[in-house]
Amino acid sequence: MAIASPSAPNFCCTRTESPAGFSRFPSIARTHSTHPLTRRLVISSRLNSSTPSGAGGSVSPDNGDLQYELFHGFSPQRRRRGSPVFVTLPVDSVGPAGQVRRRKAMAQSFRALAAAGVEGVVMEVWWGLVERDRPRVYNWQGYLEIIVLARRCGLKVRAVMAFHQCGTGPGDPHWIPLPLWVLEEIDKDPDLAYSDRFGRRNMEYISLGCDILPVLCGRSPIQAYTDFMRDFRDAFRPFLGAIITGIQVGMGPAGELRYPSCPTQKLAWAWRSRELGEFQCYDKYMLASLNACAREIGMREWGDGGPIGTGNLMQNPEQTEFFRSDKGSWKSPYGNFFLEWYSGMLLLHGERICREAETVFRGTEVNTSAKVAGIHWHYGTESHPSELTAGYYNTSMRDGYLPIVRMLARYGFTLCCSCFEMQDKEEKQMNPVSSPEGYLKQLLLAARLCDIPLEGENAASNLDDGSFQQVVKMSKFYSDGLEKPSFSFNFVRMDKNMFEYQNWVRFTRFVRQMSSANIFRAKLGFGGDIHQFITSRSDAKFGMAFAYC
Repeated sequence: MAIASPSAPNFCCTRTESPAGFSRFPSIARTHSTHPLTRRLVISSRLNSSTPSGAGGSVSPDNGDLQYELFHGFSPQRRRRGSPVFVTLPVDSVGPAGQVRRRKAMAQSFRALAAAGVEGVVMEVWWGLVERDRPRVYNWQGYLEIIVLARRCGLKVRAVMAFHQCGTGPGDPHWIPLPLWVLEEIDKDPDLAYSDRFGRRNMEYISLGCDILPVLCGRSPIQAYTDFMRDFRDAFRPFLGAIITGIQVGMGPAGELRYPSCPTQKLAWAWRSRELGEFQCYDKYMLASLNACAREIGMREWGDGGPIGTGNLMQNPEQTEFFRSDKGSWKSPYGNFFLEWYSGMLLLHGERICREAETVFRGTEVNTSAKVAGIHWHYGTESHPSELTAGYYNTSMRDGYLPIVRMLARYGFTLCCSCFEMQDKEEKQMNPVSSPEGYLKQLLLAARLCDIPLEGENAASNLDDGSFQQVVKMSKFYSDGLEKPSFSFNFVRMDKNMFEYQNWVRFTRFVRQMSSANIFRAKLGFGGDIHQFITSRSDAKFGMAFAYC
């Protein structure tokens, strides 16, 4: 199915140009004819039937008869109740030249998602593709085509402003580096990249130490991010609020507000090896800030670098001088000073971006959001070392997430967090100090206390019933007792495996369950509601949480 109109404008433009030509897309604003409700129910039962539609037992949207029913038998004007479900698109949906990949398969998949009751799709908009070759020259063409296709299929779109690198290198099929002109600037000044104590550079995201310095061809990184968002707003203004309903603003590696303490390609498995991570404070810009803060309090010797005695990546934290529970230096005045500075710099970085994004998208009726990383593999220890190195000053005695949530609330942002499908009973079999549920409950409680909407995500593409039921369970933990719960879920991510028959049946059943308005009222033997959880917690961090809000 071709989705680019012959009269489509060229979306490779400079920021100062006015992206004209949207009036030449009459099909974008056309009203789809509404079919009878019974017809829509027939389609839903076809997709969710327990009987395979073909000999291969697959409900892949490639089936010809299904294509016809989907195309002619659904109305895009769907009214949702409960919690909407979005599906994240493949990383390589748009190629290096800005072209949409696998257009026909994507169109068929969109129709299947719409008929299954999915609210919309999550589309990563890569800085390294859009502003690839020269500063302030943007190519939005591929993303325009995806948005037009979503509109035709009755789907909403959430756009992720992806200011980070994707993949491990040129040999990675999903490799998307930072813009080439940015990499040229990093070659001239390697300190634009994060560095650990061993001098290892991380190129996933520009160091926040130079946030407001004119290091990118006369612009600061914050200015470059802002110009990108502003041009996106101007280019897609006709779709904002109607088709594009959400903007997630990337704030670090993998789009998450964190330091690259552990390379993203390893992060998915870091919990298995229980990696501590490395403090990322050794580029000259971070060191200058640390040194200035140390001098300000009269402790110049504290400004020369990160903590000593943090061990190696795989070491047991109890065997390190800094992270151990008994007399670990993380509890010392120096430890508190460093961790306050390190986490404070991350919080300041997030606030700078939130402030700019709020200004750019003000009045567009889109929801803005930011993502916090799901680092849970040392949650059961006192010092939470892997969270500390990532920039979250969260320990058994201190709530490190609530300041972040309060900051997001000030700018009207939604909190996005992962690990909704993970269960402690499974993770603890491999790592006794891991607690994805404990980590997630702490974040959900902070979101409730600050009255902030929530977007959930899965950490891995599990399509089993147990994972889906865990998502529903944790959704209820957040929404239980709220008069108007504001929760949605982003399933990460769409692939061929998702459309295999049994997986598709489980997924569509999950979508129906999430969309039910009564999902948060009863059912699901939750094993304790949020009120029980709150009253059962007597440690300092939750007492402090109530004081903050």
